[in-house]
Amino acid sequence: MENKIFVDAHAFDGEYQGTLTYLKELYLKIIQINPAIKIYFGANNVKNVKKHFGKFNNVEFIQYNSKHSLKRIFIEIPKIIDALECTHAHFQYVIPFIKNKKCKYIVTIHDILFNDFSNEFSFLYRIKRNFLFRLTAKRCDFLLTVSNYSKQKISEQYKIDTDNIMVTPNAISEDYFEFNHTKVESRNYINSKYGISNYILYVSRIEPRKNQVLLLNTFLNEKLWLKGYQLALIGSNTLKSGLLESIDKLEMEVRKSIHWIEQVDDSDLKQFLNGAEIFVYPSKAEGFGIPPLEAGALFTPVLCSNVTAMVDFDFFKPYFFNPDNKIEFDKLFLEIIENKEKINLEEIHDIIKVRYSWEQSARVLLEKVLKA
Repeated sequence: MENKIFVDAHAFDGEYQGTLTYLKELYLKIIQINPAIKIYFGANNVKNVKKHFGKFNNVEFIQYNSKHSLKRIFIEIPKIIDALECTHAHFQYVIPFIKNKKCKYIVTIHDILFNDFSNEFSFLYRIKRNFLFRLTAKRCDFLLTVSNYSKQKISEQYKIDTDNIMVTPNAISEDYFEFNHTKVESRNYINSKYGISNYILYVSRIEPRKNQVLLLNTFLNEKLWLKGYQLALIGSNTLKSGLLESIDKLEMEVRKSIHWIEQVDDSDLKQFLNGAEIFVYPSKAEGFGIPPLEAGALFTPVLCSNVTAMVDFDFFKPYFFNPDNKIEFDKLFLEIIENKEKINLEEIHDIIKVRYSWEQSARVLLEKVLKA
């Protein structure tokens, strides 16, 4: 029987985030390995999905009628699956209440960090997601996650045998390893387009658990702007953490050295990552943590948190720190600035290339779920 898989691609409707990258890279690789599989992508912003998958003959696009998430997942999508007679359907975090008995339901729960770091999330946020995620994890046919850390936490907190959870790790797109701009070219581009130079970079959403405040405070306390450095923060201000308001209150001399950009496209993101003096990732909690790997793939020095799923990124040692230890962070931050030329960036690049490949994740889905 021909595999016909429906993919809920509503992640392409909003801000750029890890879920979008996961779906894009995973299915690009699946199509490359087995172009015979029929894939239907459902989204409100079909145009955005077509930018990545429009050239493939085995792909079709379904325009959602509803913009309301609950109506989409619980009413509209079940009707689409029935009409298309899909053999499989892939969702992120939540599956519909009503299941088609002829269709196998796949879900990727990327993380349940809201339980381990409950003080970072509201009570209602945690209650709603725990109810939906636990129900989904029990009812789906195939449960996926993106790291061993998340696998263990989902198993412990939702009482699911680890043998019933498959890991399809996030990885790094091949075009990061094929990027052909020099550091000088990227720095000139960023300076010309954004007016930013000699910058320390952070990439991810602005919210408390991402811990940008640690980076900002050290930048300010060490008066790095007086040493010619600038700070670039790229990411949407999702939870209104107050970080940006704090920056706005700084004196103009300091404030002009700190730049927040809500979102950049893929091409400019690579230029930013490639041109950075160093990349700093002080997050307290990640279900995976792609940005430091992308920076490392581009031979940029990385100072990275060593907790939750990021514990696996030990190749960044000695610039690998506990985000709750400010003294350790301050010491390593100043050290990496002084010693960045001594880091074996080629070795880090090579480890990331071997260890984080989308083909590995695609084959888990193809061989264990789709059995293609």
